[in-house]
Amino acid sequence: MKIGVLLKQVPASDARIKIADPSTGIDTADIKWEINPYDEYALEAALQLKDAKQASSVVVLTVGGADADQRIRDALARGADAAVRLDDPAFEGSDCLGIARILAAAAKAEGVELLLAGKQAIDGDNAQVPGMVAELLGWGNISVVDKLEFADGTVKAWRASGGGARDVVEASLPLVITCDKGLNEPRYASLKGIMMAKRKKIAVKGAADLGLDPSTVGAAAALVVEDNWSLPPERPAGRILEGDDATRVKELVRLLRDEAKVI
Repeated sequence: MKIGVLLKQVPASDARIKIADPSTGIDTADIKWEINPYDEYALEAALQLKDAKQASSVVVLTVGGADADQRIRDALARGADAAVRLDDPAFEGSDCLGIARILAAAAKAEGVELLLAGKQAIDGDNAQVPGMVAELLGWGNISVVDKLEFADGTVKAWRASGGGARDVVEASLPLVITCDKGLNEPRYASLKGIMMAKRKKIAVKGAADLGLDPSTVGAAAALVVEDNWSLPPERPAGRILEGDDATRVKELVRLLRDEAKVI
């Protein structure tokens, strides 16, 4: 079984985000990048299946420019066998559906039987791409999985369904699974892995390589457009109430009633 891992480069969770321009988005000049944390659980799940001899190889699939190569090499250093970076001017401006079309075409071209991805990316928080990829491929999809078992080509997955309840889902390959926190503990790259990753080639493929119609991806095909970027308004300064306890309580109640209007 060949496993594909959908991997996205995102700003680090502790990055200070600045808006470059309302029409263009964030200023990336000083941004520190990392692998999307939920995608790390997907990568680790794939590597564990390979370690257990239940998978023959693991290939990482990433949509992005050359600046994503360091994150891809991180995945290779941890144990992924190969990587494909999907990069083409025609891909620029793709919405979630466009990205899904690119990844679905790449998964088909790579001949994977199982796709693992994070449940969402921490930048856009859309949680749409893996489900769209499954639909485009005509595969089943199990989302938000925090426990996973494989046996004889059958998948058994556990997922939280809300209110403290848990679903147990069984399915057969081919399949797309999205991974949640708690599924595993992602490994670090070893020194040997880092050195080996430097020698591995990252394949770069565009629309023509994937047999993908350029008119179905990119800004021209996008059904969702992001514009008018802005940061949330700053919080107003805090207020310190003066006086004794009784006076402060009386004033706090008045403020909650008359200004905040929460009581």
